[in-house]
Amino acid sequence: MREFSQEQENKIEQLLKEMTLEEKVGQMVLLSPSIVGGFELSFEELIELVTDGRISKEEFSRIMSSAEKDYHENEIRAGKVGSISIIDPEKANELQKIAVEESRLGIPLIFGLDVIHGFRTVFPIPLAEACTWDEALWERTAGIAAREARANGIHWTYAPMIDISRDARWGRIAESPGEDPYLASLYARAKVRGFQGNLGSENIAACLKHYVGYGAAESGQDYNTVSMAKSLLFNVYLPPFKAGVEEGALSVMSAFNDLNGVPCTVNRYLLREILKDACHFKGFVVSDANAIRECVNHGIASDLEDAALKACSAGVDMDMNSGLYHEYLMELVQEGKLPLELVDDAVRRILRVKMALGLFDNPYLP
Repeated sequence: MREFSQEQENKIEQLLKEMTLEEKVGQMVLLSPSIVGGFELSFEELIELVTDGRISKEEFSRIMSSAEKDYHENEIRAGKVGSISIIDPEKANELQKIAVEESRLGIPLIFGLDVIHGFRTVFPIPLAEACTWDEALWERTAGIAAREARANGIHWTYAPMIDISRDARWGRIAESPGEDPYLASLYARAKVRGFQGNLGSENIAACLKHYVGYGAAESGQDYNTVSMAKSLLFNVYLPPFKAGVEEGALSVMSAFNDLNGVPCTVNRYLLREILKDACHFKGFVVSDANAIRECVNHGIASDLEDAALKACSAGVDMDMNSGLYHEYLMELVQEGKLPLELVDDAVRRILRVKMALGLFDNPYLP
């Protein structure tokens, strides 16, 4: 991540001083439009059905297209939301206007979306594209995707996926660059360069995912447990992430899976000791969709409040869709269970990325 001027750092620190605890937690909340009306399942449950493969993305899109949607305008106005997943440039401008002109501090939203192998222009899947061993091509296709996405109001992509994949039974292998850590490291660097460029008005923030070992699920079964020696972790699965961080990636997504018994979402060793301390990562870590809530299912958290506490303590800076940070972090800080310094560190990282993307100066689509 590029260095910031003292003036920029001072602006971030001044914002932190002015923010209430509620507004700080709000920056750590990523939401998607919620559906309201006559549906038997909640939006969160529908997301879980999609991620589990129990309904198709096409069926999910059909449900969403016919549903009345809540874009969380009131929460945005109150400073309780920092990011939205959306693909609607007109609505994005409307929501951004609320954040910038109607919230107390005017901190812009960051809009995220999966931009995996193209936005309007579709390119070969990552597994196929990686076979070319052509770094210039990888960078160019990411650059085209970034320009198209940014022109449609997207600031941030949940890509590149750089999981090492050595079991052909794993269903998400198509989204990865394959089995070779050297190739995956080159791919990670090229995609970060392509997506982020010089962080101008035609660029978007990259997100290295899924950190880490997601492609090593036992029997190739998605979300299954992962067990590996440290030598395998450091020599095969971590190098692509280290390369992406060195190239300046602005964000990292923690993985759904556990690693040697500890889910990556609450794995302090992975997130703080390796990623943030040893690799000097200065951007922010976002959970995968609903992953914090699923830590109860993993058995690592006793309840939802405990899941939120463990995830934030471990180093997850932004909660994607579970709503648990919004629900529990303020109380955890007030009760002395969660140090305020950890919340401040997370918010500082998020504000840096928003500033790097120029959102404070140019928040709207033209």
